Amino acid sequence: MGSQGASSSIGRVVARRVMVSGHVQGVGFRRFVQMKAMGMGLRGFVRNVGLQSVEALLVGEPRAVEEMCQVIAHGHPWARVDRFECWDVPAEQAGPWEGFRVLPTVEEVD
Repeated sequence: MGSQGASSSIGRVVARRVMVSGHVQGVGFRRFVQMKAMGMGLRGFVRNVGLQSVEALLVGEPRAVEEMCQVIAHGHPWARVDRFECWDVPAEQAGPWEGFRVLPTVEEVD
């Protein structure tokens, strides 16, 4: 059947970590990411890192995760993304996230 390849990714879960820096703190960037991610059915978190960066963990269907990476890379009207990094992490190591949360600020990331 020709549709088997298209349906093989249904139910598949991927995870990516994203790090952005620039003018992304104090402009509603984390809330923007949270609302978009929730609208796409993603799980994970977003948080400030240090004084100029934001980190996110995106867990969900591959197409939604890829689309969300693009949303983050472009930011929102009050933000300016100077640097964008996105990398895969093993979904089984991404943690059992329920929903999409804004976490407290950390000074640095492991």
